Amino acid sequence: MSVDTTASATATNDLSSFWMPFTANRQFKSAPRMLTRAKGMFYETSEGRPVLDGTAGLWCCNAGHGDPRIVSAIQNQAAELDYAPAFQMGHPLAFTLASRLAQLMPGDLNRVFFTNSGSESVDTALKIALAYHRVRGEATRTRLIGRERGYHGVGFGGISVGGIVNNRRFFGSLLNGVDHMRHTHQPELNAFTRGQPEHGAELADDLERIVALHGAETIAAVIVEPMAGSTGVLMPPKGYLERLRSICDKYGILLIFDEVITGFGRLGSSFAVERFGVIPDLVTTAKGITSGTVPMGAVFARDGIYDAFMHGAPNAIELFHGYTYSAHPLACAAALATLDIYRDDKLFERADSLAQYWEDAAFSLKGISNVVDIRTMGLIAGIELSSRPGAIGERAFEAFLKCYDKGVMIRTTGDIIALSPPLIIEKEHIDQIFNTLAEVLPTIA
Repeated sequence: MSVDTTASATATNDLSSFWMPFTANRQFKSAPRMLTRAKGMFYETSEGRPVLDGTAGLWCCNAGHGDPRIVSAIQNQAAELDYAPAFQMGHPLAFTLASRLAQLMPGDLNRVFFTNSGSESVDTALKIALAYHRVRGEATRTRLIGRERGYHGVGFGGISVGGIVNNRRFFGSLLNGVDHMRHTHQPELNAFTRGQPEHGAELADDLERIVALHGAETIAAVIVEPMAGSTGVLMPPKGYLERLRSICDKYGILLIFDEVITGFGRLGSSFAVERFGVIPDLVTTAKGITSGTVPMGAVFARDGIYDAFMHGAPNAIELFHGYTYSAHPLACAAALATLDIYRDDKLFERADSLAQYWEDAAFSLKGISNVVDIRTMGLIAGIELSSRPGAIGERAFEAFLKCYDKGVMIRTTGDIIALSPPLIIEKEHIDQIFNTLAEVLPTIA
């Protein structure tokens, strides 16, 4: 007996049981926005209405929706090997995938540790950093440094090094020994910048202040998003990442890039590591690794970090960390099919070739009332709106609702509209996104 899940989803009128994440539950349940199907660039609502995906789901569906090559890979894998433990056991796809992923990275970022999400990738990278210093005899290096306005998922490690206030304020003291550098958002100097802003490289020197305060011998790692996405699409100032790398080298501090959003073509290259030419010690990723089809994440580590653990008795576990679903067979199959699509359809190159058209379309919104900044790079854009007095976020959320009614899905964070479409986007879709915004924004007081 088959079950029509679409029919049951659209027929239900009991929405009370599901406590929705990062959602105004009462508002949503009073006027639900239900998505029941997806194909290519479009979602379909429970009313059968198409909605253009301007956000790649949640920054993750880089190859679009419902690609039959990924669907087939998942189906076939489920029939052949549904699950295999990753503790003291293996299956071939995990090793094949790790090798394929390592080929996307420059330098010696050749070691891959699998997780199930971006949040798990961040916590994994932080634990690897702490353990690395310990196995090298520098156990005093326990301090972790994040950045104001940083987003690193929702694990206790991630929100501790993260710098978004509402993600932190309800959860107590979090991890001890965490400090934060200043953020890089300087709209008074860099408003309406295409690509990397000219001003702000010196903000990396804030790490020097923290070193002077705590002592380099206490600091294990610094984690930053090379381009900060969830906080509102903040581009790294020219020279900032290079300066950060230099300071970390100076004091023996590991540098972690959180590429959960920027990985897999979002900026017109495989990763921001390639785009900016700065090689960190660890890289976190997730989202685009399977184009959002099966939960998966990964941490890339440089050879020297991995090698530091490979001592002692051969049968000794080197790192006491992992997840039940690390390198899950279905996720591996989905990821390999996704990597094939990125390669065969040249989606990273496609993103790069469309970047100028995308940028020009985004900047066509300049001059509309309440638009105070526009930021773009690759196939990503941030449209910052002025806030209503005492009502931060209301103006952008109203734009979100009106765009949805007009058949375009956008994402908002505070009063910033964040756009990051699937890499399969066509110019006509770009026009639809920004023409819709051009219609909507002037109507919002």
